[in-house]
Amino acid sequence: MEHNHDCSCGHDHDHDHHHGHEDAHDKYAEALSKYNTHLHDEDVKAKVAHLIEERMAENNTLDVKKFLFHCIDLTTLKCTDSDESVMKFTERVNDFVDKFPDLDNVAAICVYPNMAAIVNDTLEADNVNIACVSGGFPSSQTFIEVKVAETAMAIHEGADEIDIVISVGKFLSGDYEGMCDEIEELKAVCGEKHLKVILETGALGGASNIKKASILSMYSGADFIKTSTGKENPAATPEAAYVMCEAIKEYYMATGRKIGFKPAGGINTVNDALTYYTIVKEVLGKEWLTNELFRLGTSRLANLLLSDILGEETKFF
Repeated sequence: MEHNHDCSCGHDHDHDHHHGHEDAHDKYAEALSKYNTHLHDEDVKAKVAHLIEERMAENNTLDVKKFLFHCIDLTTLKCTDSDESVMKFTERVNDFVDKFPDLDNVAAICVYPNMAAIVNDTLEADNVNIACVSGGFPSSQTFIEVKVAETAMAIHEGADEIDIVISVGKFLSGDYEGMCDEIEELKAVCGEKHLKVILETGALGGASNIKKASILSMYSGADFIKTSTGKENPAATPEAAYVMCEAIKEYYMATGRKIGFKPAGGINTVNDALTYYTIVKEVLGKEWLTNELFRLGTSRLANLLLSDILGEETKFF
């Protein structure tokens, strides 16, 4: 994916500090002004309800379920994770290849950064990426130097993808420059590796803010935008997904950059997964129906989808 941003979030060093801040503020205001960020939550809710009612049933097929399985970021983010447990977790993904040769594997294994090396040493399955949550996950409340170091170390240990959380507090207090500078700095550390930016939509207080956070994240270099950490409630919602997908579409129309979408947190049923699939298909279109641009952050869903695909209850993972 190209990373030619139409809005650099760097500081303006030609001005004194005070001017730099004013310019930055104008820059973000200008970036946001190109998009409709005045949304009404009730309107969004109604649109999503209509879309699901009209379109979801046709997506309840075996092929779609196989595709959704192939979009899973199989995730373990527990305080009880250990080298041994993560090794076993990864070995299930290896075993999947022999057990189900006709099915496409999960898209990635998502772990804490200190587990990247274990996954990297254990993983034998082809075309499965290693994703790490980084940058003071899940609160994002740490020093940018720590976020940079953690991200660099995760990549050094084998991470192909990095999932970070925006500085929600900075965003909510209107410090768009602070929020965007961090994303841009972490994207620079990632280089060609994909940066997934988590908005923690449940903490943003509604559709307008979700739209703004989506746009600012994409401007700052996000390769993917993701709903939630799964550590806060509410986590992913269809309404948040709809607003984020609309933002991705508008951003693509403006810049030609295709940004991926990842709902995560609270995806507990096959029906939930089909809901997000339907939203992506209807808002963004078939081009986004690939695991390069669509992921599902979940571990619970893997066995449920597999059970549906095989037609019998299966507890493989």
